[in-house]
Amino acid sequence: MNVRTQDGSAGDVDYGTITSGHSPFRRPDTRIARFIAEALGEARTVLNVGAGAGSYENAAREVTAVEPSRSMRARRPARLTRAVDAVAEELPFADGEFDGAMTLFSVHQWSDVTRGLREMRRVTRGPVVVLTCAPELVRDFWLYEYAPEVLDTEALRHPRVEDIAAALGGTGAVHTVPIPLDCTDGFNEAYYGRPEMLLDPAARQACSAWSFVDDGVRQRFDENLRRDLASGAWDDRHGHLRTQSTYEGSLVLVRATPDPA
Repeated sequence: MNVRTQDGSAGDVDYGTITSGHSPFRRPDTRIARFIAEALGEARTVLNVGAGAGSYENAAREVTAVEPSRSMRARRPARLTRAVDAVAEELPFADGEFDGAMTLFSVHQWSDVTRGLREMRRVTRGPVVVLTCAPELVRDFWLYEYAPEVLDTEALRHPRVEDIAAALGGTGAVHTVPIPLDCTDGFNEAYYGRPEMLLDPAARQACSAWSFVDDGVRQRFDENLRRDLASGAWDDRHGHLRTQSTYEGSLVLVRATPDPA
């Protein structure tokens, strides 16, 4: 049975307490949206699990959204369909009801990833698309030098890509998603060439991993990064990233289709 917070959030984050600064820094990026749309292919009816405020739903044609958090459902724009109050592990839909399904930046927050993915497979007759992070690559980002606790948390939260593919079954493929330098979706790696952005507490708040560390970690990160930016030490080590058009880090897209009957 899933444990849900007072807000309705299911998993390891209570969005009723951390969404105040979320929206301005987490705007869907059109280039990432294209990857998602290509992975969905010709799917017309698409289920979006852990839909949040509806980012990237324009990548699909006709969307049914599932979101357990009341505060996140309330933040969905009026132009989008109302989200169903449900959890990934118990989807209230018939077998094979949808042409395709997607879950984006969400699986690492589920209480039972395998069960949730199997539910997505059950209700989907076509591709299931998962946008997530490969945990073994999370610590390769420069942020690990300044806030290892944050990326240690991320690495532990994200399920292995192999486990995602196994839970979905069928025929799977994994694609690294290039992150553009001016990415508008402010997860940590989106600032690979703009380190100053992560000095804004609101930008950090938009990445849920920062909610798992204490004020001491945040203060040490702020002081050390400011020092290295002022001295030029950060640019000596990582300055090439400021002009690198894309960054291939831990962001991956997993696509699975069922085997022919």
